Amino acid sequence: MTSFRISEAAALLGVSDDTVRRWAEAGRIELERGPNGMRMVDGTEIVRVLGDEPGGGALAEAFPLARASARNRFVGLVTAVRRDGVMAQVELRAGPFRIVSLMSREAADELGLEPGMLAAASAKATVVSIELPAGVEG
Repeated sequence: MTSFRISEAAALLGVSDDTVRRWAEAGRIELERGPNGMRMVDGTEIVRVLGDEPGGGALAEAFPLARASARNRFVGLVTAVRRDGVMAQVELRAGPFRIVSLMSREAADELGLEPGMLAAASAKATVVSIELPAGVEG
């Protein structure tokens, strides 16, 4: 079983440390005491709380999108657009995540993509790689 410090749980949930503490006081999330007495959040508890979030989280709720078949959607701000002759590289910041998309320059121009714009990235693939952070054993 993997447990996380409150600050780590907050980062995973995309909220502040204080929000995790308030949620614990309100009974929305359960804290436990680690071996050193530090308050911790079990990983399965974080998964449960994430499951409480509507699809896409607070950003997707604030900026609803058209319906689509892709379920992996990330709403955020365009942070960079690099165009060359044929291709464009578009970076999007969705919460703590940086998503990079390579597309035709024509598509980027038609969408009028520029830094500071609200946009959504969607991913639909049959191959997704999962990695463990250094020091984490499976």
